[in-house]
Amino acid sequence: MLSDPTFWVLVSFVIFVALVWKPGSKAVAQLLDDRAEKIRSDLEKAAKLREEAQALFAEYQKKQRDALKDAEAIVAAAKAEAEALSKQAAADLESSLKRREQLALQRIAQAEAQATADVRAAAVDLAMAATRKILTDRLDTGRQEALIDAAIKELPGKLN
Repeated sequence: MLSDPTFWVLVSFVIFVALVWKPGSKAVAQLLDDRAEKIRSDLEKAAKLREEAQALFAEYQKKQRDALKDAEAIVAAAKAEAEALSKQAAADLESSLKRREQLALQRIAQAEAQATADVRAAAVDLAMAATRKILTDRLDTGRQEALIDAAIKELPGKLN
């Protein structure tokens, strides 16, 4: 058996494995430990990222709810403002119509006054013309001259 080469190959293999096993097992163990640490680190990072993603998602949902509330508030404010503007426009229109009606009534009153004055002036002119005609037809020349002289005498008192 000591002369058998297979025996010596086996012995040398066992010695080789024994010599390599101790540093090799440490290296393999170190590689496995490093790999386990990397996996643990990756899992921790993944958990942190998941927590951050959930926090961001919750924040996004909150912002979305807040945005919807803000939009509803803006719509409500716009409706209220539109209603107020509508009421103001209706009040302004009514006020404008009242002013125009008052102006129209004033113009009608002025036109009536002017028409009355025109009719009176025409009546006075007509009466004067009729009086002149009657006086010239019915009064003799002496009587006309006496009336003219009397009017001339009264004229300075009527002018002042």
